[in-house]
Amino acid sequence: MSLWLMKSEPDEFGWNDLVAKGVSPWDGVRNYQARNFMRDMAVGDQAFFYHSRTGLAVVGNMDIVAPAYPDPTAPDLKWSCVDVKAAQPFDRPVTLDVIKNDPRLADMVLVKNSRLSVQPVTQSEWDMICAMGLKQA
Repeated sequence: MSLWLMKSEPDEFGWNDLVAKGVSPWDGVRNYQARNFMRDMAVGDQAFFYHSRTGLAVVGNMDIVAPAYPDPTAPDLKWSCVDVKAAQPFDRPVTLDVIKNDPRLADMVLVKNSRLSVQPVTQSEWDMICAMGLKQA
């Protein structure tokens, strides 16, 4: 299983939109590196849902429920999308500032290449961000 972070502008398609929809294509990505990461995704992978532009925070995690296929919103077949499903909302958003100020996350792609809309996440980064965003038992 691989772990990812996927960004969306909440005024275009936010966490609550995904929850309401159930399963949704993650379409509209027009960056080759981000597209290639989506092509690497497999059913069962997990991803953080990150609110970009406004909010700037991880707000929950989601499951990849369909592998990459041609993006129906694209003008040609060179673009791909995957289907995602909301898995767990965070009890508190984990903001970009919190992530950037944690030295344990200094090597995270989000910190080093904050503009990339789809990016890999390591297991240790996943565990730390989940610990920050979810209530502890």
